[in-house]
Amino acid sequence: MAATERTIEGLPEETQRLVQAYAKDVKAALTDQLEGLLIYGSAVRGEFLTGRSNLNMLLVLTGHDAAVLTRYHAVHKRWSKEGVVIPLFLTDQDVKSLSPLFPVEFLEIQEHHRVLGGRDPFVGFHVDTRRLKDAVLQGLASHVLRLRQRFAEAGGANDAVTILLPLAVTSTIPLLRGVQRMQGWPIMTQSDAVIKDMADRFHIDLQGFQEALLLKRGQITPGPSEVSRVFDRYLQAATALAEAVHR
Repeated sequence: MAATERTIEGLPEETQRLVQAYAKDVKAALTDQLEGLLIYGSAVRGEFLTGRSNLNMLLVLTGHDAAVLTRYHAVHKRWSKEGVVIPLFLTDQDVKSLSPLFPVEFLEIQEHHRVLGGRDPFVGFHVDTRRLKDAVLQGLASHVLRLRQRFAEAGGANDAVTILLPLAVTSTIPLLRGVQRMQGWPIMTQSDAVIKDMADRFHIDLQGFQEALLLKRGQITPGPSEVSRVFDRYLQAATALAEAVHR
């Protein structure tokens, strides 16, 4: 597989160089087992935050046995320090068989990715969306349950909550776009626009989501007495949205 040096619009130049170096390392480690290398997520949507966002990769492989996965380990040890999370390891058959089971995730990747080398498995591919509604409803309900668990687990500690909320809103935005797809509404790329669209259409207060986004971006720093109230607003928003979509 030939690595392809492509510019990703909106990604800082330093991160562009990092991504290109990563692609070369992956190609050298996996050689002919690697058929395609894709980057997806915030780096492609124009929402990448240096020092705060991860770099999400998908490797298209001929197979994923123990030998292949072990060969990637050295790459992971080096690049995890640079914010490259462990990638998705998929074959062509995986894309076909798993996408109906994870329609939210595969639609997100299909619509927001760039090829760093090799071929693109999503060209001409259609994600089966028959289970999309169930996946969205389950995801929103699970999100509320996990929020309660994580807060209780941390004992409401301020530092834990300020880590929890940015992670929570990051995982929830794809579900909001899933609602837009489910309803046949225009799909919005930017997180702020997606939140506003949901608030306007369902006539609910999603201030907690917006605050979590600002916290993620480092634009607000709640004081010790405010953190629990920020969490409460986020939990209220998540609960209201799950109930509104379910109706």
